[in-house]
Amino acid sequence: MPPPRIRRRPSLVTAGIAAICLGALLAVSAWTSTTKTQEVLAARTTIHQGETIEADDLQRVRINGDPALDAVPASAYDTIVGRRAALDIAAGGLLTAASSTDAAVPPEGQSIVGISLAAGQVPSVPLRGGDRVRVILTPGQDGEPGAGPAEFTAATVVATRVDETTGNTVVDVQVPYTQAGALAERVATGRVAVVLDSSDSGEQ
Repeated sequence: MPPPRIRRRPSLVTAGIAAICLGALLAVSAWTSTTKTQEVLAARTTIHQGETIEADDLQRVRINGDPALDAVPASAYDTIVGRRAALDIAAGGLLTAASSTDAAVPPEGQSIVGISLAAGQVPSVPLRGGDRVRVILTPGQDGEPGAGPAEFTAATVVATRVDETTGNTVVDVQVPYTQAGALAERVATGRVAVVLDSSDSGEQ
């Protein structure tokens, strides 16, 4: 007696072929997405404009390759360390070609003056690189305010830090070379205060 014939349902065969094809497409898609990722540099902590980028400031992360991001590849790590931040880079933010600079600091015709300031001589608002400030000559604790407008020097903040010994805020400011000497003399007296001005102000 001949064996019974197995009847195959066309719909099941078609569904099986479709499932195999879909699985293959998903596998190809997954492989393609992983091969398009690239390792780039990101900020581990917030880096402010003007600050030197240190090794501990950076981390390597993987992202999907997108030319529009213009992210700095992780292979440029040694090149980026030691450069200065050209703008504020938030923690976790990707570094781009515009994020850092190796331009001379200070630039030609400019000087940097360091100012050690106690509470009351500097705003409680954190100062950032690029902020426009005025370094104002004050009368001191026992002096009387002058009758006329206070003398000041317009400056741009380069960097700030806290002196762990004194607790003072040290602000490095950039001023024209011709004004640096006079400002340094004022700073040495301790009779100065820093005022933060609006970045939208048209006056200095």
